[in-house]
Amino acid sequence: MDEHSGHEGHADHGYLHNKNKEAYLKRLKRIEGQVRGLQRMVEDEAYCIDILTQISASTKALQAVALGLLDEHLGHCVAGAVQSGGTEADEKLAEASAAIARLVRS
Repeated sequence: MDEHSGHEGHADHGYLHNKNKEAYLKRLKRIEGQVRGLQRMVEDEAYCIDILTQISASTKALQAVALGLLDEHLGHCVAGAVQSGGTEADEKLAEASAAIARLVRS
């Protein structure tokens, strides 16, 4: 089982092929800094609206990463499975649909 995804056989990810791994890591590190800033704002009892504004910015940044990864997944993993056909295609499509539903609900 792949330790990062929780799924067997998913070590071959699209974002690695497209050399976007470093860009994703850079964005996530920036978001990590934003979240640390939020912690400081709460500790310092900053104005609630300012904290909410920063939460919104962090949420949008995470959503941008999620959409980028989803696009990579659809273009690489799902497209490859659909070309191969069979049950793997059905599984990848269902998995992608579930991921999209989670993103829409978040």
